[in-house]
This record gives sequence, C-alpha cells and structure tokens, in this order.
Amino acid sequence: MKCDVVVIGGGIVGLATALQIQKTNPALKILLLEKEVALAQHQTGHNSGVIHSGLYYKPGSLKATNCIRGYHLLLDFCQTHNVPYEICGKIVVATEPHELPLLENLYNRGRQNGLTGFKKLSAEQLKEYEPHVSGLAGFFVPQTGIVDYTKVALKYGELLQKNGAEIKLGERVINIQPANHEQEVITTAASYATKLVINCAGLYSDKVAKLTAKDLNMKIIPFRGEYYQLKKEKEYLVKNLIYPVPDPNFPFLGVHFTRMAKGGVEAGPNAVLAFRREGYKKTDFSLPELAETLAWPGFQKVVAKYWRTGMGEMYRSFSKAAFARALQKLIPEICESDLTTGGAGVRAQACSRDGGLVDDFLILEEKNVINVCNAPSPAATSSLAIGETVASLALKRF
Repeated sequence: MKCDVVVIGGGIVGLATALQIQKTNPALKILLLEKEVALAQHQTGHNSGVIHSGLYYKPGSLKATNCIRGYHLLLDFCQTHNVPYEICGKIVVATEPHELPLLENLYNRGRQNGLTGFKKLSAEQLKEYEPHVSGLAGFFVPQTGIVDYTKVALKYGELLQKNGAEIKLGERVINIQPANHEQEVITTAASYATKLVINCAGLYSDKVAKLTAKDLNMKIIPFRGEYYQLKKEKEYLVKNLIYPVPDPNFPFLGVHFTRMAKGGVEAGPNAVLAFRREGYKKTDFSLPELAETLAWPGFQKVVAKYWRTGMGEMYRSFSKAAFARALQKLIPEICESDLTTGGAGVRAQACSRDGGLVDDFLILEEKNVINVCNAPSPAATSSLAIGETVASLALKRF
C-alpha cells in the first residue's frame, strides 16, 4: 500500500498530528498505525485528565509555547465537538518555609508565560478555595481544568477517518527501511510505502527512532505513577485541584489531589522506575527492558544524582502509610483508611546519555522521518499544538 504520510502511534499526540496534517493539506493520503487493538491505550488512557495552564514550563520552551497554544486549541476543539470539560482552577500550596521562594518563582514563571488572573493566597485565603487545606501560602491558577483525554483522542480518530485517513489497529511496526526515495514501514501484518514517517510511539518512541537513526543519543526511561482514590465519603475534602510546590530539579509535580472528569478524586502520583515500559503494576517485569534501562549511562547518572528521592518514591510505592503522610502535608485530615488503590500510568521520560532527564519536548528530524522523541506531560493538553508544530515540519516536504 502506498501513502503520503504514515503516523506511528495511536495515542493523543499521534492522532492530533495526523489531524493537523489532514486539516492543513486534505489531499494527502494519511495512514495511522497502532499496535494495540484500540486507540489511546497507554499514556493517553492512563493520565489524570488535567488541562494544564502552562504554569511550570521554562518561558520560550516547546513545552511552554505548545502548552499555552494547545490549551486554547483544546478548549475550542471540545466546544466544537461537544467533548465535556470543565475549567475549575487549581491552587498551588507551599507547606514548608523553604518552599516560599520556590512558590514565588513559580508565580513569576506563570506570569512570564502570559497567564493572567493569578491570585496570591495567604494561609487563611487558601481555605476560601479549599477549606481542608493546610499551607503557609499559595496561589490560585484560574485556567486549569479537567477533561477525559480518552474521549478527546477518540474524537480525533473519528474525525480523521471521517475525512479520509486510514487507521489500522493491532499492527506493530517491526522495521523501517529506505526504498526508492521513500520509506517502507513493515508491520506484523503488512508493509507500506510512504514519503514520510512520523514517529509518535510514546513509550517506544526511541525504539522506533533507532530503526532509522542509528546514533540516537537518548533513551526512554519508564516511570510509573501510582494513584490512590479518596473513598466516596471523603471526596468532600477536595473541591477541585490541589498541588504542592514541585522540586525544580525533578521533572515531576509531586503528589497532588485531582477531581476527575469521570468522577471521583485521585491522590498521587508518585514516580517510580517501571520494570517494563508498559509496567502499570508493581509485578509487571521485563528483564530485557529493565536491563536496557539499568545499562544506559544516562540513567546511571540520574540514579547517582537522585537516589535519595528515588528511594523515597519507592518506599511510598510500597507503604500506603508513607503515601498518606505525603498527602497529609496538604490535607492533614486525610487518613490512610480514606484511600483505596487507584490506577497507574507510565510516563515515557527521555534521558540523555550524559544523565539529563530531558525537560522539554524533543522532536528530531531526518530524511523522510520525523521522530517525536519526548512528549510527556503536558503533551495531552498540548496535543493539537504539537500536532501543528509537527505538521508544519511535515508539510515543508510536500
């Protein structure tokens, strides 16, 4: 089969990218390949459903520009296509004195990123927004919201097919090789000749990239984020979204409380090394994948730098009492008995050979191939903007 563009990966970024290419050039023949038998089965279907405002990201970075642009595109999309969402706002809370300057820095970063309507909150004012919160100070971010990203992704897929793109499920890409100025994408079921390959394979984006880029200087390290849910009778403790001040040296936001679009309140996530790339349970294990992670020089440097943080996260993973204590910093009334085991997601975090956890979106271009190699949070919020960015790179080639 011949086509103009093959997109690998049926998560929200792959679908949004295909959609934006189709929107800009409807004449192109687009094929999207997904190894699972349904769309949005991995990072998209396992996240907490937060619509991020663009607060945390370095001004001018791909994360900042794509998140803020993607935020508005996402809201417009949801309104146009009747996907339910809610803009409820969130509070960020400093619970210890050393967090107060970090809170101020975060507030200023949000302002630099063009966010408006922020409101600084004293300890007393925090309780006007979240009556059960305890903190020294904080601020309110009005732009943050909640949505079910699986519904968003499925709507992207529906529109793609309606407008002539083809989606093939249950086909895993096993090779990509050059053929007559094109690329041949070989799957477990068929092969496809195409002018351009776009790799949006998420947790396996580095594996797919290595099929064409032999000197890839990064590896995906899978971090599992585990959640608890508040028991129904304790959901009153959380009105909307409550976040701590994040550690600026670590690319995770810390355990927080999220009211979910599909109902209920989640508490979490932690961030622990997953022993396989799609390791959603503690017992999920792949010796080859774990060995690859442990052998990567960049990961060894991350361990040397963050081993204390990592041990704390791992302890919390196995100790519900320790997890509850972390949550009590924000809401002292929370008890271990208020928590029931929730879901888990795995974050595809790119790690460079020199030991950097890549903090920005990473898009690498080569002949006939575009690799989206790092698209963790806020990729779901940013999906249509990432799609625009990749589409602009793609369409220069036609």
